[in-house]
Amino acid sequence: MTINSAASATLNPDEPAALSFFTTGDGVQIAYRIDGRDDRPALILANSIATTMHMWDLQIPKFAEHFRVIRYDYRGHGGSDVPAGAYSDGRLGRDVLELMGWLGIKRAHFLGLSLGGWVGQWLAIHSPERIERLVLSNTSSYLGPAETFDKSIAATLAAPDMKEAAETFLGNWFPSAMIAANGPVVRQFREMLLNTPRQGLAGLFAAVRDADMRRTAALIQSPTLVIAGEFDTVTSLSMGEAIASTIPGARLKTFPAVHFSNIEYSQVFSEEVVAFLNQTSA
Repeated sequence: MTINSAASATLNPDEPAALSFFTTGDGVQIAYRIDGRDDRPALILANSIATTMHMWDLQIPKFAEHFRVIRYDYRGHGGSDVPAGAYSDGRLGRDVLELMGWLGIKRAHFLGLSLGGWVGQWLAIHSPERIERLVLSNTSSYLGPAETFDKSIAATLAAPDMKEAAETFLGNWFPSAMIAANGPVVRQFREMLLNTPRQGLAGLFAAVRDADMRRTAALIQSPTLVIAGEFDTVTSLSMGEAIASTIPGARLKTFPAVHFSNIEYSQVFSEEVVAFLNQTSA
């Protein structure tokens, strides 16, 4: 497959001072960052499991031209606290609502990739008045069976470090040629993985294990763009097609990508998202 040239670019990690923090109702400190002018429409980004907000670095220059871009680290990841125990899709959704409240944002566009897509669906189902337009990328409404995640949780907590898990994730996220080339982006995602707290990863595995929005996704009324990867082995093209057929009026866009369409096809991905979010009607 052809890999977008941007995939070989270098992500641009922020200086620690660029991060801000707020504390959720259950006492967890969440790290976030804002790019773009305050007078622009708000766009919230939610990334994949086992990554940080830097997963979106290649999109920020384009997005910040049009939006006030808010990205954050999940509980258990990046600069955020790592509470013990299983997390849930509802708790992850409430983290976003509390962040919006902290920033005084009544309504926002939302773009979620992989786990971020579960969070986006939950928000659009349970707090539809807060979500303007919705982009669900390389995601699903359900990813079972539960036993698979139970095994992953146990293995994650028992492992001495994240080395083995990191290589497994990379193999699921990127084309084999991209991994073999071991360019800057692959190395930086490997670093994200190696630095992911095992308790945080286990907590988010539990959130995916317990989430099932295959029927309730039909309640989503926000104009929705579904993005799927033709070669995605994590959340398959058929899963994207199922979401698009369930959400009323949703549109499906397919890229010849594996799991991270925003990395393999960063430029056209960004253009597609901006064009959709800037539409004035469904």
